[in-house]
Amino acid sequence: MPIQQSEVLYTAVATAENGRDGRVATDDGRLDLVVNPPKEMGGNGAGTNPEQLFAAGYSACFQGALAVVARQEGADVSGSTVTAKVGIGKNDDGFGIIVEISAEIPSVDAATARSLVEKAHQVCPYSKATRGNITVTLV
Repeated sequence: MPIQQSEVLYTAVATAENGRDGRVATDDGRLDLVVNPPKEMGGNGAGTNPEQLFAAGYSACFQGALAVVARQEGADVSGSTVTAKVGIGKNDDGFGIIVEISAEIPSVDAATARSLVEKAHQVCPYSKATRGNITVTLV
């Protein structure tokens, strides 16, 4: 169920200039980056790109969800890392993205790690937002 406007705890605001070949900045000035298409897409690759920014946000959000699930399960995920790989390519409607999420959780066995990652995928806000819209693979 979607949250209501009255339930919003925080709103991030970012503005882009010139799309994929320009600049993106947040209203508080904490993020101010040059964006350029990657070389693989015909750009100069000098700046960051939307896929890198999405991967950074998704991995951080997923790591937070993993910590929540671990607390609920009584598992130790200290020292863990989450990596999000975001791919972009052509599809029937122009372009689309795919995501691969992997987690390294050194303090638990492989079966527990897999279970925690699957549960985190159910509660992560980014996973919820993308569910049914893009392919997200857990590895």
